[in-house]
This record gives sequence, C-alpha cells and structure tokens, in this order.
Amino acid sequence: MSTALVEPVDDDLWSAIGDPTRRRMLDLLLAADGGTATSLSRQMPVTRQAVAKHLGVLDRVGLVRGDPAGRERRYRVDDAQLARAVAQLASVGSAWDARLRRIKRIAEDIQRARPE
Repeated sequence: MSTALVEPVDDDLWSAIGDPTRRRMLDLLLAADGGTATSLSRQMPVTRQAVAKHLGVLDRVGLVRGDPAGRERRYRVDDAQLARAVAQLASVGSAWDARLRRIKRIAEDIQRARPE
C-alpha cells in the first residue's frame, strides 16, 4: 500500500496557514467576502501594520489576492488556492491514516507472535 501524496506538499503554503493570526484573517476574509488591512485590524488584536504584513505573506503564497481600493488594497481569498490547500491537507491526512494502519498491523502481528 502506497502512502505517497497525490500532490507534493507546498511548504510555503502550509507555513503561511500554520500561523493562527493568518488563519483568523482567512476566516474573516471568507466571512466578509474580503477586506482591507484597516478593516481586518479592527477585528483583530494586532496593528494595521501587522495585518498588512500577514496579508503580504498570504498574498505571496496565493491564498489571497489584493486589488487597489482607493488608498488601500481590498483582499479576497483565492478560492482555487484554498481548494488546493484543502486537497493537500486531505492527501496528507490519508497518507498518515495509511501509515498508522500499517503500524497497527505490525504491532498486532508482534503481539500475536509473542508466546503467552
């Protein structure tokens, strides 16, 4: 049984998603169908500058796209990239499930082979 992933895991993508502040920002952007650094900073316990920096990270990995909106940029979640991240997570989960089943079988075989 192969535990190979369907698609190679994008470490930069998962590094970006791994930060709880950025995950919260993604949640807020999804709920509001977008937002600016200013609007997000009003809903988070970090400064506008920190939000802008986090948005830059999310933008670099393609999870959000920013379009000019007056003096700011309005960010929206990129649905295709988010779907890619979800698919990667499902693939990693399936691979680990397969590994754990194999470990369980090995442990059960060892247990059965032990003299009582």
